[in-house]
Amino acid sequence: MFAYLSYGETGSQVEARALAVANSVAARDDVRELVTAVSAEEAVPSMVELRGGPIQKAAEEVRKRTAALFVVITDDDGIRLSHPTPSLLGKMVSTSPSAALKGKAVTAIENGTLGPSARAKVPIWSPDHLRVVGEVSVGFSMTSVMQNLGALVLPLIGVGIGVLILAAAASAALVRRLRNLTLGLEPEEISALVQDQEVVLYGVGEGVIGTTPEGVITVCNAKARRLLGLPDVIGNQIRFLSIPAPIIDLLDRPQLADDASVQVVVGQSVLVVTARKVTRGASDLGWVIMVRDRTDVEALSRQLFAVEALSTALRAQRHEFANRLHTISGLLEIGETAEAAHYLRQTLETGPLKHPVEHGDRLQDSYLQAFVGAKGSQAAERGVLLRIGSETLIAGAVIDPQDVTTVLGNLIDNAVVAAVHGRDESRWVEIELLSEGDTLHLVVADSGDGIGGDRELPFVEGYTTATGMGDESHGHGLGLALSRQIARRRGGDVWLASAGAVGGPGAVFCARLPGVLSAEEPVRPASPRVVV
Repeated sequence: MFAYLSYGETGSQVEARALAVANSVAARDDVRELVTAVSAEEAVPSMVELRGGPIQKAAEEVRKRTAALFVVITDDDGIRLSHPTPSLLGKMVSTSPSAALKGKAVTAIENGTLGPSARAKVPIWSPDHLRVVGEVSVGFSMTSVMQNLGALVLPLIGVGIGVLILAAAASAALVRRLRNLTLGLEPEEISALVQDQEVVLYGVGEGVIGTTPEGVITVCNAKARRLLGLPDVIGNQIRFLSIPAPIIDLLDRPQLADDASVQVVVGQSVLVVTARKVTRGASDLGWVIMVRDRTDVEALSRQLFAVEALSTALRAQRHEFANRLHTISGLLEIGETAEAAHYLRQTLETGPLKHPVEHGDRLQDSYLQAFVGAKGSQAAERGVLLRIGSETLIAGAVIDPQDVTTVLGNLIDNAVVAAVHGRDESRWVEIELLSEGDTLHLVVADSGDGIGGDRELPFVEGYTTATGMGDESHGHGLGLALSRQIARRRGGDVWLASAGAVGGPGAVFCARLPGVLSAEEPVRPASPRVVV
């Protein structure tokens, strides 16, 4: 393109130069007079006459002075009166002189006997300016122009080829880099992947966090931010955020493909967090962290455990009560009425089932009797005495046994573990239950070695009173946190009243559960008169 434009521009400049030279020759008085005289003659002078004539000399003098390719002067018929090649004198010009002979000055790039040239043709007027007596044709060779352009264009072509080679190399490197960054995916696949990511991240009901291998967060949907209480964290290092330490510990594990999960408490929610290493071929893409809200499930699980213990105790009571009724029936059938009456009075005093709970008769509510009795049996199996405190007094009936048994069960379980591992060999757990309207107050103490440090530490997710005791059966450090959550949801609370001391007595936990009791006092069975 540069050569084409330069050739056209240079050709125009050469044509303008040829026109200027031609005008200067046509304007000379001697040339005008000589050509007028030749045109007036009937016969054209011979080649010999023209070769040594004044017209040829004048034309050659101008050609040499201007470095023109040719300066040709013709008569009014187009016969050459001058030419650089003497053998062509007296002959018709090779290109049409008609426009100039009609009085017009023209320029053009034409191919004549001397090759391609930029030429100008100008009319020669008679001295009186009345008629055209001939024309002057001046040309400059375009061959030299092409040579000059070649000298300019060749370096440009070399530079252009070098630029193309560099561009091709850069393009290849860029393509390779992009393929590495996109893992070999094509643009259509990337578009589909982005659509799928939007659907997955913002369509699922779970929190999703994606990180690079270095821990920089690249993806975090709204559910994850809400569950973990995070702001917009895209681009931040996950280790510098206020995220529970157990979640960060997942990223330090060496597994590559197997899921690793941990259960944490954030605020008032129980979360199950799963981390999975993501790879594609040999490339390490980082981590995907799934955050699931399991607050309700965890609460229901613990309530189900309490209900299961309660139902087990009730079945045992039913079975034992049936056995005692059979005993009374047998005594009556054999006529031992006095013995039957004595046995019945003893049964009414001790209850249908004798649980290993000291002062269990201080509990009149059937739910609490059965549940505490079942816990007493479990504690006895581990060598711990469960007893009811002397200040126990409940004026109403339990109307929400699930929450009561969940909170009370967690406190008793923790106390039993502490008593088992305490230095006091008596190993006991004492509970007191007090009613205040519809509110139930719980106090649980043990003979363990107490809890050192911050009073809020036992309620921190992951902390367990069995830490360092080798007790693998005692939960995952969520019992107290969940119990406090249940109590606070009802407007109550769970707190540590006394941290205890090494060697006993141990810690004392208190709980307040509003709205779990009815206003009616539980019906106490009256001692019946046995009629035989």
